[in-house]
Amino acid sequence: MSKKPNPELIDDENPEWTAADFTEARPANEVLPQIFGAKVAHEMLKPRGRPRAEHPKERINIRLSHEVVEYFKSEGDGWQTRIDSALRQFITEHQGR
Repeated sequence: MSKKPNPELIDDENPEWTAADFTEARPANEVLPQIFGAKVAHEMLKPRGRPRAEHPKERINIRLSHEVVEYFKSEGDGWQTRIDSALRQFITEHQGR
């Protein structure tokens, strides 16, 4: 394989970073407020995606009978959520016994 750079991939406006470039680099939360102002930088740095739940669901392994799994899967996607809902309903109906 040739060690020569492919001239079609060379981009003069975005050269490959050197060790010195990495040494001088600063995190976006330090640089963006200076460039765009605090308010715009805050919006740009906001985390994306769904907010973290206070009590996230736990990933566990559970063994269920074939009939239970088939029943919930037969109703389509979301079958694990429906099992969770059925178990919550069971808890509500059987509290205080």
